[in-house]
Amino acid sequence: MTETAPRPTLEAVAERAGVSRATVSRVVNGAHGVRDALAERVRHAVEELGYVPNHAARSLVTRRHQAVAVVAAEPEARVFADPYFAQQLRGISKELTAHDNQLVLLLTEGREDHARVGRYLAGGHVDGALVFSLHLHDPLPGLVRSAGVPTVFGGRPDWDDGRDDVVYVDSDNRGGARSAVHHLAGLGRTRIAHITGPLDQTSAADRLAGFHDVRAGAGPGLVARGDFTAGGGERAMRELLDRCPDLDAVFAANDLTAAGALRVLRERGRRVPDDVAVVGFDDMLPVAEQTDPPLTTVRQDIEGMGRLMARLLLRGLDRGTPGDAEAPAPAPSGVILPTTLVHRATA
Repeated sequence: MTETAPRPTLEAVAERAGVSRATVSRVVNGAHGVRDALAERVRHAVEELGYVPNHAARSLVTRRHQAVAVVAAEPEARVFADPYFAQQLRGISKELTAHDNQLVLLLTEGREDHARVGRYLAGGHVDGALVFSLHLHDPLPGLVRSAGVPTVFGGRPDWDDGRDDVVYVDSDNRGGARSAVHHLAGLGRTRIAHITGPLDQTSAADRLAGFHDVRAGAGPGLVARGDFTAGGGERAMRELLDRCPDLDAVFAANDLTAAGALRVLRERGRRVPDDVAVVGFDDMLPVAEQTDPPLTTVRQDIEGMGRLMARLLLRGLDRGTPGDAEAPAPAPSGVILPTTLVHRATA
């Protein structure tokens, strides 16, 4: 039987660096107040000895688990199939990894899942939560608040309970929609239709509002409800063509919806953009650059939104770290990121 060498201890690192055990502990745990020269000696000693911090002991000192829950209010099949979620999770993961935090992914599909997520958050397993893709009347905000977990939301909240401490990150969905419809109108299109997203989500509601900002006189026949999926885009496009066969432009609530709409237009013999111009929303490159023809769309920085959500949460957690004399300024309650129109061949 092979004997395993003992793991280096905090005391061994302190002896190698020629400093106290307390100084090593402060450097390893990321605390402030250690001179740069001493901190560098500690880091060299850690590297030379191969010291691995005891995270259980570290959490007793910092009261942090170095773990963040990422809660998506969507079923598993949707999260792993939609490139939007992949981009947002990539941004979150990059930011958490850069700050030595673990990502714990929690998905909700039904009432039992909500109860499970609520129990987990209340159990003290994570330092905070990032919650996105909320739907109207979703119980998650209440569960998170009951758990007492610091939280940043992805998307503008749709509730108003008089509190002003809700932190969220969103894109300018309404302004982006206006730019898309203005562009179509500027091309001389007069029968502009809109395929919405699920209207129990604020992003879809805001994009519909942006459409109506520009096309206030558009009748209900030029609006069809989708669900942010390609299949939903196909169904809505068929409905629109049956109702309004002379439509000459479509603003789709996201790129997947637009991809579905393009398939139906091709089936019906409509040339894009000659007969019908199409604009999407998101600029998800795996979708927008591979449609036929490539999709004109409104770009939002999906990965950047994820990174900013994680950054705001970690900043808030640092403000609450004991002994942190250099805590940053309070996080804003809401951040709205700009959008830009990306011109390709469909419009």
